[in-house]
Amino acid sequence: MSTRVTSAAPATAPGAPVSAVRTPAPIELPREVCTLYPRASRLEWLLTNGTGGFAMGTVAGSNTRRYHGLLVASLHPPVARVVTLARLEESALTPGGAVPLSVNQYPNTLYPDGYTRLVRFSLDDGPAWTWSVGGAEIERRVRLVPGAQTVVVRYASSAPARLRIEPLLAFRDYHALTRRSPDAWTGFEEQTGAQGRVVRFQPYGGLPSLRIAHRGGPFSGAPAWHENVEYLEELDRGLDFREDLLLPGSFELEVAPGHPQIVVATVEAASTLDLDALGALFGRAEPRVRPPTPGRQGSRGDDLGEGRARLERAADAYLVRRADRSATVIAGYPWFTDWGRDTMISLPGLLVARGRLELAREVLEGFLAHLDGGLVPNRFPDAAGPAEYNTVDATLFMFQAVHAWEQAGGSPAFIRDVFYPAACGIVDAHLRGTHHGIHVDPRDGLLVAGGPGSNLTWMDARVDGAPVTPRHGKPVEVNALWYNALRLSERWARQVGDGPRARSFGRDADLVAGAFDRAFWNDARRCCFDVILPEGPDPRLRPNQLFAVGLPFPLLDGRRRAMVLEAVEAALVTPVGLRTLARSDPGYRPTYRGGPAERDSAYHQGLVWPWLVGPYVDALFAVRGCWAETRPRARTAIGSLAARLETGCLGQLPECFEPEPPFRPVGAPAQAWSVAEVLRVLVRLGDG
Repeated sequence: MSTRVTSAAPATAPGAPVSAVRTPAPIELPREVCTLYPRASRLEWLLTNGTGGFAMGTVAGSNTRRYHGLLVASLHPPVARVVTLARLEESALTPGGAVPLSVNQYPNTLYPDGYTRLVRFSLDDGPAWTWSVGGAEIERRVRLVPGAQTVVVRYASSAPARLRIEPLLAFRDYHALTRRSPDAWTGFEEQTGAQGRVVRFQPYGGLPSLRIAHRGGPFSGAPAWHENVEYLEELDRGLDFREDLLLPGSFELEVAPGHPQIVVATVEAASTLDLDALGALFGRAEPRVRPPTPGRQGSRGDDLGEGRARLERAADAYLVRRADRSATVIAGYPWFTDWGRDTMISLPGLLVARGRLELAREVLEGFLAHLDGGLVPNRFPDAAGPAEYNTVDATLFMFQAVHAWEQAGGSPAFIRDVFYPAACGIVDAHLRGTHHGIHVDPRDGLLVAGGPGSNLTWMDARVDGAPVTPRHGKPVEVNALWYNALRLSERWARQVGDGPRARSFGRDADLVAGAFDRAFWNDARRCCFDVILPEGPDPRLRPNQLFAVGLPFPLLDGRRRAMVLEAVEAALVTPVGLRTLARSDPGYRPTYRGGPAERDSAYHQGLVWPWLVGPYVDALFAVRGCWAETRPRARTAIGSLAARLETGCLGQLPECFEPEPPFRPVGAPAQAWSVAEVLRVLVRLGDG
């Protein structure tokens, strides 16, 4: 059976409105960037395959994270991720000797020095490196096969060249590191056929074998270990950062103008690999010889239309199918899988705003299938085991996702037959009380998010088992979401002719509305308390109160909504998103560095989260109107973020930024809700 080139996600339903977005210009980096290792090794690229598997690395060519690799396979999509092929090391074989094209970080040294020969890097559908060797330009391009655990690497050259290719193998869980082991099987099997050569490796039992196919010379050489390869991003994160990689041998390729060579690596259980079909993943056969325009990394990187085009491409990285073929959303790369909260926040931007309504409905139905006690899962575990329901807000954000889907033209039948019955059960479960102490206070109708020791909101960091930002009790955004869930349920009840339930939902919503001002208004700061703890209100200035202003059914009167917006703008808005805590607060943390405990303690103590730009713009338009005077403010709020697509993980937006200039990207380098909320705002503004 051949490895097939197929689409990992279904096409948009016929008749669904699809945004017409131009193809983004490539991100191009010139020699002066590529050969400056401290910079080039901090610039990352990402490819995904629609199953949770991915490839990731740096512009310099080195791996700087334990998660980097040419083939990080998802053995039970989207989990059970394994770094199989860590990298391919290349050398150009010239009359003067071997010229290395690769680079690794070892203790106190970089070796070899291939990055010094880079003349350009570009990223469009995939990454491409171009080296200059003896007057020839040698290009390497990488693609992943959609829906398969297969990577394809193409080599091309402007002049005849001979390349030596050395695979480095990891074969380990992507969170782990491996060391030299006598248990590693260092033999290999090689077969030759009409398609070329296929060499098979399986260093450890219990993991699938890796097959590498090519049309070069025979595999040869004695196995060896590359010891103490260092991943400096892991060192920065306070984690183990040294690994030993297995080099089983090498093979050679002859590359000539008009005759590129394909190397394929896969863990798929296919008996043959169709190199010709897989080569069709690439376009032109010749390497690019025109250098990028000086001083430009992309042709229109500062234009919001170009930003939208790049975000459209970025969004597809997060859309995956589980092993059972159900659709879901990856929260971020490289270490997150699918999380309920992240999925529901991301859905309006990743899918609904782009007109992909049928796929959005499929994702919603997939999570509804796992409802338990009126809650959708917060997280599906990496290994076999039950889903985790430790979230108070994921299910409430689902109501907002369904509302956006309905407003975009989603079928009323889904509301009537699927979601409205589920909504009734969800509301009833919250009224009765459900997992983790989530319940409605019968005195005021406000929703309580668990008790001491729980952290069920999106601000969920823990250190030594204790919440960093205790928000048990009545969080402001949770109650804004709860109020909106009741109002939406009331409206849907009337649509389906369920008068008694409509009146019941309405009474519950009225109770919340009457209690909200009394509970949450902080007259001293002219804004909302962040959470009503059992011991009293928390007056810290945080962005969560924006949900009481910008959701479809706002709370507070018009004057107070304006005060909330002014307070947030004055203290929390930055060029790259919103701070999670005012700088004036004693708990404010201006950096995000050190080991896990130090970083987790700063996670929501000022750190900037780009996804919050969406709720901010919603509140901006709710208070000041979507007029000519306010739209420039919204464009300013996302303009710097669009430009950040050319920094960090190229073409993506990170999970967070440090809260002080230069706003260094931190956390996961590619995050779904960051991309989704900026894209949603751009679509709302009509830019691009």
